[in-house]
Amino acid sequence: MKKTIVLLTVVLAGLACWAQDVKIEFFTPSIVHVVKGTPTKSLVVIAKPEDVAVTKNGNTWKSSELTVKQDAQGNLTFLTAKGKVLLRENGWSLIRKTIDEWQVSQTFMLDKGEAIYGLGTIQNGKMNHRGEHKRMEQSNLEDFQNVLQSIKGWSLYWENYSPTQFDDGPEGMTFTSEAGQGVDYYFMYGDSADGNIALMRQLTGDVPMFPLWTYGFWQSKERYKTARETESIVDQYRALQVPLDGIIQDWQYWGSNYLWNAMDFLSEDFATGQQLIKNVHQKHAHFMISIWASFGPQTQQFRELNEKGLLMPFETWPQSGISHVWPPMKEDYPSGVKVYDAFSPVARDIYWKYLRKLYDYGTDAWWMDSTDPDCFYPTESDYEHKVYGGTWRSQRNAFPLETVRGIYQSQRRDYPNAEKRVFIMTRSSYAGQQHYGSNMWSGDVNSSWDMLRKQVPAGLSFTLTGNPNFNTDIGGFFCNSYNTMGPASAPRNPQFQELYVRWMQYGLFCPVFRSHGADAPREIWQFGKKGEPVYDAIEEAIRLRYQLIPYLYSTAWQVTSNNDSYMRPLFADFASDKRVWDMTDEFMFGRSILACPIVDPQYTEEKIIRTDAMTGWDRQEVKSDGVKSDKLDFTATKTATKYLPKGVDWYDFWTGKRYAGGQTVTLETRFNRVPMFVRAGSIVPMGPVMQYVGEKSWDALELRVYPGIDGCFTLYEDEGDSYNYEKGAYTLIPMQWNNRTRTLTIGSRQGSYPGMIGKRTFCIVTPDGQKQTVAYDGQTVTCKL
Repeated sequence: MKKTIVLLTVVLAGLACWAQDVKIEFFTPSIVHVVKGTPTKSLVVIAKPEDVAVTKNGNTWKSSELTVKQDAQGNLTFLTAKGKVLLRENGWSLIRKTIDEWQVSQTFMLDKGEAIYGLGTIQNGKMNHRGEHKRMEQSNLEDFQNVLQSIKGWSLYWENYSPTQFDDGPEGMTFTSEAGQGVDYYFMYGDSADGNIALMRQLTGDVPMFPLWTYGFWQSKERYKTARETESIVDQYRALQVPLDGIIQDWQYWGSNYLWNAMDFLSEDFATGQQLIKNVHQKHAHFMISIWASFGPQTQQFRELNEKGLLMPFETWPQSGISHVWPPMKEDYPSGVKVYDAFSPVARDIYWKYLRKLYDYGTDAWWMDSTDPDCFYPTESDYEHKVYGGTWRSQRNAFPLETVRGIYQSQRRDYPNAEKRVFIMTRSSYAGQQHYGSNMWSGDVNSSWDMLRKQVPAGLSFTLTGNPNFNTDIGGFFCNSYNTMGPASAPRNPQFQELYVRWMQYGLFCPVFRSHGADAPREIWQFGKKGEPVYDAIEEAIRLRYQLIPYLYSTAWQVTSNNDSYMRPLFADFASDKRVWDMTDEFMFGRSILACPIVDPQYTEEKIIRTDAMTGWDRQEVKSDGVKSDKLDFTATKTATKYLPKGVDWYDFWTGKRYAGGQTVTLETRFNRVPMFVRAGSIVPMGPVMQYVGEKSWDALELRVYPGIDGCFTLYEDEGDSYNYEKGAYTLIPMQWNNRTRTLTIGSRQGSYPGMIGKRTFCIVTPDGQKQTVAYDGQTVTCKL
């Protein structure tokens, strides 16, 4: 049977007692949907329940993978099919708040020492969220997906979109949501981090492929103020022969704040905006543009949405109509900007109707800012405001999902044969958003070592909710504290130089590799010139990124087809090694590379900064003049300690030295190199250095083979854009390493696509210096080393 309903009695505060349904539905053998009261009308779950074979014996239900038991108090216990206890309930409640809304709460009991992960991008520097107390409401710096998973192999999705208090303590782990009509959650047993991610995507949707060029380097700042300035950035990168694939136009290309987000080049400084996009394309770069979830009162969108009652009442950014004065003159010159009701299909259609103009101009990608959205000083009446499907309170946290989904679905619907895949970068995300062509960045984080350290676990926590696409503002957004030699001087400040380089080296391992920020420009030439250590370190990181794109794009295919992740917490691969359960400064980049970014200063003193994300004002404490010695030398070697997970051997990416796992090693580090290791048994394809993706063919890739155990890799290739891959237009080249015979077998190519490489060579390299070149025409070839 598919569904079993049992009755129990529960006290609803302020009301009489009555029998309330507890619905236990096996969605799949590994997923159980639990509802107590009225279920949430889902905006997230798109899967339909399978016809699952379930046996019932009293108050026990069993599938092939899970057992659910109900005790005399009505609490549920989830067990494996073999009887291992996974999770227990410990009480729940519904408390009426308004005529239509209830406060909803459910408590669970965890084992002592049981590590839990996920929830969202919590900026506390932790992986394990035991002992956490957090009000989960979308914001600039923190976003929540309500997805949690345990080191024991289970996961849970709490299906409620209102602000939710998460508490873990001696009394249990509790979700308390401000608005709902019942407890509603999905319990999943994937037996591993990967398994739980796969189940969450099974419920909410897979991850579409991004265009190949999105994995190159992106340059941005807040903000390029003329069309000519924006284009000149591309020109300068090309002149310096530093790789670049994306340029981003931030806000106010539309003119004044009263025209906020008009979605057109209305500013006189951008009168040639349409030609700007064409010129960027002619220079073999791609164009992303800033769009918001709000509109100024003089825009066409505002008028049309307002007539239909589809604008929100609360205060948002920008608060003043005068853009060049700080702090905002919101009392004398209020902007009148309002957020639109993204829950409404009508409002989403209006949004897209006007956005199509920018698409038709040739825009390649969308920068969706303030999709949290900014909601300043909310009042009770703001939360009670009616939106499509409920109140602002009841729908609050799903806002980013709905506004992103609106664009993804509209673009795919209206341009079904386009050669562009949807690529959205958004400041906020909710559960299931991975299905709608979006990559989330972590908000307006400050420029500090503390914040860099926090980005690593924040990104990994986000990944564990099923959303693999994460990035940050390289260097941090607010860097004014480093402008010690005048306005915009931070790139000449050694403290910021070291921070920026190390952040760049961390960004190398993010799905999107993007430099952005306020207070000072971030282009490579701002930091010096070629031959100088800071410039050279930045350039080397960018060049390495391009060499890794064949590996990264093949990983992207595994994310799409096999529910993999780009950024993998170490416990996902080494769960038996307890030393990695709360590792916050190392992670796997794909299946083969251990990323060990430097997240502490080695050459300068750390500047402690606290930044108000709304105002951008910094408070700082400087330990000294910023330099650790009388003579600063970025070419000097330093040392760092890194832990190598046990169970496998590791190779230093730079030196080829082999280490046994399960030990902490002291490394000699250099300013221009990020510590990274490759696990034994790996095959890592390396591409040519190029100025932009597609400049050079992949007809002579290098295959780096790391002996020690048997291994495999599948090289994925397609047209690089369009959705033809969904119709089978791609190729796979399987590769197998036999460690006993020291033989690499490159298997027969599977599939085809227009323009595929028919004949090529592979240069096979090992850490001990062996090298062989083999010709490949799509048929199996072996190489003995």
